[in-house]
Amino acid sequence: MKISETALQGALLFSPKIFRDSRGAFWETWNQRGMDAAGLPATWVQDNFSASKKNVVRGIHYQVIQPQGKLVRVTHGAVLDVAVDLRRRSPSFGKHVAVELTGESGQMLWIPEGFGHAFLALTESVGFAYKVTDYYCPAGERTIVWNDPDLAILWPVTAEQAIVSDKDRAGALLRDAEVFA
Repeated sequence: MKISETALQGALLFSPKIFRDSRGAFWETWNQRGMDAAGLPATWVQDNFSASKKNVVRGIHYQVIQPQGKLVRVTHGAVLDVAVDLRRRSPSFGKHVAVELTGESGQMLWIPEGFGHAFLALTESVGFAYKVTDYYCPAGERTIVWNDPDLAILWPVTAEQAIVSDKDRAGALLRDAEVFA
């Protein structure tokens, strides 16, 4: 598996070696030795899956209590996946990285603790799977509004086209949000 650094320290893009033939394709989505070499956690506590239709925006989510590292991938369809550095002492605080993940490419994005996460479904149907390093903690969950102008994320969807939950629509602006030290 090829591991590439992103513009944000700690966020990594994993590109698997894919074996394709007339029947389809095969690739590894997890290999402990490879992940150990990349410095990823050895223990995952939960696997999650979401299904979304086109123009659904989920996030920007994070937990200040029981922060979660996330290894995210698309099982089918395509998303614009976004990680936002919420570590106040980081030189990239408030900056983001956006990558297109597809079921076809098999690429995965590692989003470390201290980051917010969001994605936009780009295709009619999206399957989104992710491993997390800690359990969901409702008391620690925080949300930054997906289209905060200070973040300047170039979403390829307008606010009118975006399908956003009430919870995500009510997210805080970064300047008012509780973030990491």
